[in-house]
Amino acid sequence: MTHEFKEIIQRAVLNQQHGIQNVLATVVDLDGSSYRKPGVRMLLSSDGKMVGAVSGGCVEKEVLRRAQSVFKDGKSKIITYDGRYRLGCEGILYILLEPFVVSEDFIITFSNSLEKREAFKIDSYYQKKGECFGNFGSVIQFKNGKTSTFSENKIDKNNSVFSQKLNPLFKLLIIGGEHDAVKLSTQATQLGWEVDIVTSVKDPKQLSDFPNAKSVIAQTPEMIELSDVNEHTAVVIMNHNFTYDLRWLVKLQEQNPIYIGILGAAKRREKLLNELFDFTPEVTDEFLEKIHTPAGLNIGAETPEEIALSILAEILSVIRKKEVFSLKKITGRIHS
Repeated sequence: MTHEFKEIIQRAVLNQQHGIQNVLATVVDLDGSSYRKPGVRMLLSSDGKMVGAVSGGCVEKEVLRRAQSVFKDGKSKIITYDGRYRLGCEGILYILLEPFVVSEDFIITFSNSLEKREAFKIDSYYQKKGECFGNFGSVIQFKNGKTSTFSENKIDKNNSVFSQKLNPLFKLLIIGGEHDAVKLSTQATQLGWEVDIVTSVKDPKQLSDFPNAKSVIAQTPEMIELSDVNEHTAVVIMNHNFTYDLRWLVKLQEQNPIYIGILGAAKRREKLLNELFDFTPEVTDEFLEKIHTPAGLNIGAETPEEIALSILAEILSVIRKKEVFSLKKITGRIHS
């Protein structure tokens, strides 16, 4: 959700520059089930535009209509949306609507937090009632101890609170620079992930070759200095070169990614792991568990775009710790 909040901040800044008011909508509670869960947000603008979503698209216009009083008088309020009769979802959404003004100091602190890949926390204070006004609002707290609110309104912290930790933007490190790496990079950025590319020094590429990627460098596994390769990072090796893949596996043992995917046929997996043992006999079972080769889920993918989709789906299943199967087999709630 961090990338959605980042997009909200970016749009709010542009709106403020053009004299457009902003209201932040946050789902803070839920009775029953819904398309999306508490913690989702969207930005409502006085020009009628919206960024983000609190549902699948059917709730948003109604929320914008009911936010008009907040644009008018600047008073935060709680609204409910009963989806049992209109959406086919068996739930009632409780949505906090609050004036949303971002200060220059907040923008600097938020940008630094993203750059340093630090988590931050948002506490949203509300009452679980039907439409009502009150001293409601959100407080954001950064790792450096700084806190910020989104308006000058007083917030009563004796109200109920919805607390949410937002992790750093998920990072995908792609090792390879061919056509299939471009497809994987493009789809990953559409998920809101940060994408870094490492290409071969023999065939360097430019940032313009990978639209929306954060960085592109040409380097060898022995010389590169990796940083922030942790539980919020996945690595996909797309060299199409056995020796190069092995060298990268040796290098990645120094890091702690949540996922390592390697392209290639299944028959080369045993040979790759055996040679890894020869080079680094101390390799741990924990590291081996992170290696997925061939990378991707078995969905019959054939084209580079389909293969990219299968890899990203597998990474997401690892992040969310989900066993993969068809949702049609579920008889209860989709989300626990």
